[in-house]
Amino acid sequence: MNSLRVPNPHHRPAMPSLVESSEGGDEGESLRYEEMEDDNVSPTDLSELLKDGTKESHDRAENTQFVKDFLKGRIKKELFKLATVALYFTYSALEEEMDRNKDNPVFAPLYFPLELHRKEALIKDMKYFYGEDWKEKIQCSEATQHYVDRIHHVGQHEPELLVAHAYTRYMGDLSGGQVLKKVAQRALKLPSTDEGIQFYVFENVSNAQQFKQLYRARLNALDLDKSCKERIVEEANRAFRFNMQVFDELDKIGKSLTEEAQEGGLPVHDGRGDLRKCPYYADKLGKAAPGCPYHAAVAMAKQPLVQLILAACVAVAAGAAAWYMM
Repeated sequence: MNSLRVPNPHHRPAMPSLVESSEGGDEGESLRYEEMEDDNVSPTDLSELLKDGTKESHDRAENTQFVKDFLKGRIKKELFKLATVALYFTYSALEEEMDRNKDNPVFAPLYFPLELHRKEALIKDMKYFYGEDWKEKIQCSEATQHYVDRIHHVGQHEPELLVAHAYTRYMGDLSGGQVLKKVAQRALKLPSTDEGIQFYVFENVSNAQQFKQLYRARLNALDLDKSCKERIVEEANRAFRFNMQVFDELDKIGKSLTEEAQEGGLPVHDGRGDLRKCPYYADKLGKAAPGCPYHAAVAMAKQPLVQLILAACVAVAAGAAAWYMM
């Protein structure tokens, strides 16, 4: 690991404090932040450039329908499971590339595997939701795959931009992610022992604010020129766009699940495997042709009129059989 500037021990950088609205109702939770004043922060520090340069993207991401519904506790378990699957593939790619670049001076100061890495926690969540054979039951979605591909490209060809993806994910997880943890636990009635939300549990970070302070100091100590810093900010905004595409994809799936619940027709998808393999769900997402025959047959069989006709047919068939056997 390359040498770093040592922050002044008496200097405390601006740390965002999480502000939550009152629980319950349609107001839900909030991911807003309040910044403490700090006269010693330079506008050319990478942490400041990232904070200011991604504010608009952060606001847009927070206002996607999926996130707004999540914060209000309007999250179905099936959809939460799919969101957790997306996180598993995203962090598997990110941490693979971080491991690859752990000795690269453009990234090494931000390498905190013990404190930050999420893959093992997500594996615990996968086992909780899908069982021991979870690997056979999940598949990377289209939007998540685009995100994963970009992370691998950056890690292998432009490792300095890996900083943007690490910053966007982990700093968010230590901040607003902790609000999402409480919302999910309450809305989905998950165990108080944190099963199913291990992703949000940072066992080796005893004080999130102090750790974020250290992380920002490491960011600012990276030996990067102005052009490189601008590229990192641009990549951070790109990371936000990837996340928003995943949110939009989940929102589309969520709407199809909601429609099914309202129509009382087709069974809700169990969240396992690739939704696109079912033609009905693919059609709902505007990707394929109509009607999953199995689901359509099940839905039709549940209709009262159809059940009456079927009962009549059974009665006629039974009468015919009785006549034949006489």
